Amino acid sequence: MKKIILKAGEGKRIKSGHKWVFSNEIKNIEGSPSLKDVVCLYDNSGTFLGKGFYNPHSLIALRLLTNKDEEINADFWRRRIESAKLLRENFYGAQTSYRAVFGESDDLSGIIIDKYGDYLAVEFVSAGADARKEEIVSAAVSVFNAKGVYIRNDARLRQLENAELKTENEIFYGSIEQDIIIEENGLKFYADIMHGQKTGWFFDQRDNRKKFASYVKNKKVLDCYCHTGAFGIYAKNAGASEVVFTDSSMPALETAEKNYGLNGYKNFNGICADALEYLQSSQAQNEKFDVVNIDPPGLIKNRKDFNAGFKHYVKVNSCAMSLLKNGGILTTSSCSHHLDFKNFQEVIAQAAAKVNKSAVIAEYGFQSKDHPVLASMPESQYLTFAVVFLK
Repeated sequence: MKKIILKAGEGKRIKSGHKWVFSNEIKNIEGSPSLKDVVCLYDNSGTFLGKGFYNPHSLIALRLLTNKDEEINADFWRRRIESAKLLRENFYGAQTSYRAVFGESDDLSGIIIDKYGDYLAVEFVSAGADARKEEIVSAAVSVFNAKGVYIRNDARLRQLENAELKTENEIFYGSIEQDIIIEENGLKFYADIMHGQKTGWFFDQRDNRKKFASYVKNKKVLDCYCHTGAFGIYAKNAGASEVVFTDSSMPALETAEKNYGLNGYKNFNGICADALEYLQSSQAQNEKFDVVNIDPPGLIKNRKDFNAGFKHYVKVNSCAMSLLKNGGILTTSSCSHHLDFKNFQEVIAQAAAKVNKSAVIAEYGFQSKDHPVLASMPESQYLTFAVVFLK
């Protein structure tokens, strides 16, 4: 039997529901397991704790899949994916596009599945899941009756698992439409699951975009780091008097313009520029806005980058605040797990101080409900959003 035995004093976190065993918590490894093997986990007293994927090359040495002594087979994957599907149906009813599986929060460590109508985009960020992708994809196709499955092999997390990082992704099952259109809160958007960022759409901001839209009627809005234009198009739909879109990626901006037209709007105002450079430019400073939205990429990739990333967040937020008219509103996000809620508040406070303003936070938001937070794993909560009034 291949098994891992924890050191004395370890295991409490696992028993409380955490899904990761770190390499420095292990006392003994028996049975010579290799990369991608499923192994049994025991505490130091010999109590069985569960089964999971073993990886000798990763700091996360074991990803727990179950706390039962059960087979990890095709039926296991189907049952887990069906459970995830039922949870989303409770949230979204008949909606057809959402994050269908969110890793540890759905008891499927290392597996991400996004559903775009009849199509699935899948990321395997653990070597163990990657080795069993045929079984997992087959189960997902069965549960969702999918017409096509596209696997993204370019997630940087794969490097930490010693899984092959590929720039070329693959249509793994069926076929994929070139122009997939999804609907979100009554608006339509193109989703490029083969070439777009992540899996083609950021479902995690769905609920925050709705919050944002309630503050923009008859206001001049800047959507900075706009990607494919979702926040700005929500603003236009909610009655904003003017919307300016800016992003450093021309392909993303071109898709934003397509999405703008897809929803019946004309005269798209897009600026291709680095966000921070644009926020500091005389062009932006001369315009001034009633509402500025910033949704930067994760600026803190790991703990050692915290101080530099924190300062970058403060600078971006303060520059955005400087563009606001008196009484203006900043909506701001962080998708860096290492920037926790308290530090996110501190970013806003320091940014406001830099521009000699007082920041009043009207409301917070987090990742959308199809990215559920596992209470026993703070790592599963990563997105924070705030609506900030400046005075």
